[in-house]
Amino acid sequence: MSNTLMSNTTKRLVLINRYYKITQFYPFIKNTAFKGAIVMAVFILLLLGLDFFLIDLNLILNHLVENYSAQVIFPSFLLSETILGLVPPEIFIAWASKAASPWMYLFILATMSYIGGIFSYFIGNRISHIPTIKAHIENKVAKHITNLRKWGGIFVVLGAISPLPHSMVSLASGLIKYSFKQYLLWALFRYIRFAIYGLLIFNVFMA
Repeated sequence: MSNTLMSNTTKRLVLINRYYKITQFYPFIKNTAFKGAIVMAVFILLLLGLDFFLIDLNLILNHLVENYSAQVIFPSFLLSETILGLVPPEIFIAWASKAASPWMYLFILATMSYIGGIFSYFIGNRISHIPTIKAHIENKVAKHITNLRKWGGIFVVLGAISPLPHSMVSLASGLIKYSFKQYLLWALFRYIRFAIYGLLIFNVFMA
C-alpha cells in the first residue's frame, strides 16, 4: 500500500515538473528572482547614497514619526496597497523602523497590505460583471491573468513575495474569479516579504 502511494506521488511530481517545464515556469522564477535581487540592491544603494551624500535619513524618518501619526500613515498605506501599490512598501517599513514598537508597526503594515490585496481582489471580482470595464482591465493585466491560469496559487505567492505588484495579481485573481479561499491562503506569504524587508531595514539601514 505504501509502495503504491509512493509510486503515485512520484508520478504526480514528475507530471507537475513536466508541466512547469512546458509552461516555462522555471525560467519565469529565475527571471523574477533576478529582478527581485536587482530591486533590493538598487533600493539599498539608493538609501546609502541618499544618507551619505544628500540627506540624513534618520532625521527625516524621526520627523515623519513625530509629525504624522499612525492613524494617518496606516490608512494611507492601505489605500496605496489597494490601488496598484502607488507607494513602495519599503518607504513605510523605513518609517516603521523609527516607531516606538517597530515590529508591531511592521506587522500592522503587513496586515494592511494583506487587506489591501483582498480589496483589490473584490474590485476585480466586481469589475468582472461590467463587460466594458472588464475588457479594458483584462488587457492591462493580461500577462498576470495568463500566468495565474497556468500556475494558480504559486503565482499568487510570487505576487506576495516578489517584485510583482501584489495588488495587480490580486486584481487579476478577482477578475477571473480565482478561488477566494485559495487566494486568502497563498496571499499570506505577503507577511514573509515584510518580515524579510523589516530585518534588512531595521537591522542594517536604521541601526
